[in-house]
Amino acid sequence: MVNEIGSVSQTGEQLSPERRAFLARLSIVLASVSALIVAIPVVGFILGPLFEKLPRVWRRVGALDDFKVGETVKVDFVDPSPLAWAGVTAETAAWLRRTDQNTFIAFSLHCTHLGCPVRWIDTADLFLCPCHGGVFYADGRVAAGPPPRPLPRLPVRVRGGQVEILASAVPLSGWSSR
Repeated sequence: MVNEIGSVSQTGEQLSPERRAFLARLSIVLASVSALIVAIPVVGFILGPLFEKLPRVWRRVGALDDFKVGETVKVDFVDPSPLAWAGVTAETAAWLRRTDQNTFIAFSLHCTHLGCPVRWIDTADLFLCPCHGGVFYADGRVAAGPPPRPLPRLPVRVRGGQVEILASAVPLSGWSSR
């Protein structure tokens, strides 16, 4: 059965305009609630990292006597925020130089261009990025190539005869995409 406005219920009854308006509003409210239920976790996933404080942990990298004055060496340590299943990917490193008896400088292993690992070339006193040709001086300043900033320095301290580096997660947000 069809009424003058063309609406028919499944049982053949005519739908009044008030009933149609009520069902339309009810459908909109239910769809909005469903969209909100789906959107809340998505928004939380997107915005969550902005409010998450990254862990910073002092990691021992060796005894004071293990490092010679003037020498730059790669030191390995465990990332401060490893996941249980990370395995060897939880291991990271830094370049450590002993400048005098009690002073150390540590540089991030990651190039400021796209995060590739840099290598120390002792004979040239330079850090080289093999991926895109970035070159850094011994003090971390950019010498050539696409890196926009110097190598990040990591805080170092000597405590109880052990050299420690303040480790934090790799700063992915700071690299450009040149």
